Amino acid sequence: MAKQALILVDIQNDYFPQGKWPLVGAESAADNAVRVLNAFRDAGDSVIHIRHEFTSAEAPFFTPGSEGAKLHPKVVNRADEPVVLKHFVNSFRDTHLQSVLDEQGIKELVVVGSMSHMCVDGITRAAADLGYAVTVIHDACATRDLEFNGLTVPAAQVHAAFMASLAFAYASVVSTDEFLA
Repeated sequence: MAKQALILVDIQNDYFPQGKWPLVGAESAADNAVRVLNAFRDAGDSVIHIRHEFTSAEAPFFTPGSEGAKLHPKVVNRADEPVVLKHFVNSFRDTHLQSVLDEQGIKELVVVGSMSHMCVDGITRAAADLGYAVTVIHDACATRDLEFNGLTVPAAQVHAAFMASLAFAYASVVSTDEFLA
């Protein structure tokens, strides 16, 4: 069996109700991410946290060194779980993520986190392009309403569109219950 790793993408304070960039369903997505996290920890499988910081103090959220840029307390890493700091949507870009995966012989990734339409999408597509088998746990991911050309797209539709796209060619997309069964 190929070695797998859980990748927790940007489950950070600014995405929660008191943060600078709250997402729709952040709490329930994080609760599902915790269920998956606990299963990986119980099995002794690899867990890698991704944490985003913008490079400018004028960033709209995830300001360097801020409370909002910290991992959310529900998913804070253990000492043996690496945290990969990134500054771009794609978690592989200019980070040591791939070397961490290679050192552990990881071939399969399970992705949870935020935002569905940005960093979850970015890591999933990049990982598939790099040859990893990817599973996305759709109800352990969150996003927000978007606006395009004067039209507001509700978060549920944004999320569904991105999960459908990833499921088409980049990943297996399943619920927490399906994954844990």
